[in-house]
Amino acid sequence: MSDLDAQMIAAHEAQDQQALIRLYTQAADQANDLTAACFYLTHAYVFALEAGAPEIATLHARLKAHGREE
Repeated sequence: MSDLDAQMIAAHEAQDQQALIRLYTQAADQANDLTAACFYLTHAYVFALEAGAPEIATLHARLKAHGREE
């Protein structure tokens, strides 16, 4: 298991929305392909929506740029 995976698990267990947003965004940035990146971005976006976080607009724009949102 990678350090990032361990951090994600810990953030889920702690229900730390800000950490989940940051970690899933980081995973998207490190992904080897677009599908994986958008998978992580979608999760980060959902966590941001749930938290009312300021990252909502940025994450949404990234998903739109990759054709994942109209």
